[in-house]
Amino acid sequence: MSRALRPVIAACLCLVGTGILGPMASARATTCAAPPRADARLGAIDGRERLLWIDRQLGQEASRARLWGYGWPIGIGAAGVASLAVVPFVARGDRVDWYTSAVSAAVGVLPFVVAPLELIGDAPRVHDALTGTPLDDARVCAVLADAERRLVASASDERLQIGWWTHAGNVAFNAGVLFFLGFGYHHWTSGLINGLSGLAVGEALILTQPTGLIGVADAYARGDLSGEAARADAGRSVALSYGGRF
Repeated sequence: MSRALRPVIAACLCLVGTGILGPMASARATTCAAPPRADARLGAIDGRERLLWIDRQLGQEASRARLWGYGWPIGIGAAGVASLAVVPFVARGDRVDWYTSAVSAAVGVLPFVVAPLELIGDAPRVHDALTGTPLDDARVCAVLADAERRLVASASDERLQIGWWTHAGNVAFNAGVLFFLGFGYHHWTSGLINGLSGLAVGEALILTQPTGLIGVADAYARGDLSGEAARADAGRSVALSYGGRF
């Protein structure tokens, strides 16, 4: 073969390969409709890419949520047990202060048991649906729709659980502890200690709750799957109730 013809043949082979592999690569892209009220640009993004992005965001946030959701109740519960352990060593008339502290700790743990963040359950469900069985194009869109619903629900739940009502409930409960010990037993000093410490712990608990999915869901609805956009949105105020973008 003439050396002069080799570049020509190589170029032809490249063109043929591009003509064959190009359509195959584009065929692998799965088109899934954008959710209602989401930006139309979202529908132009490959469904598998969107699904993987949601799975990654949920997984990262779930790690933070588990640390928060298990760390706080363990710490609060240990404080309650410590309060009960002290009871035999204090005067009978002062025991009500320590019993009240233990009960307050139990009330602090209760929300983690009764109403944990939805994300903790949603993230593994989305991941299992993605990795459990091979996904054909039809199933990709179905699994994606469920993942989008869970993303919005988890983001809405994060916002719900840091609303003004949680702060108001924290203030009301700890004011009740103060008044219970103060008016009921004339233990105003103990009432202040229990009430103010409970208020501080409650506010710290609320303010450290993960809220990253609020920005993630908003960025996704705009069709912006860049991490920078999600982090920027997560830094916005989260004091208003979240109705969902789609």
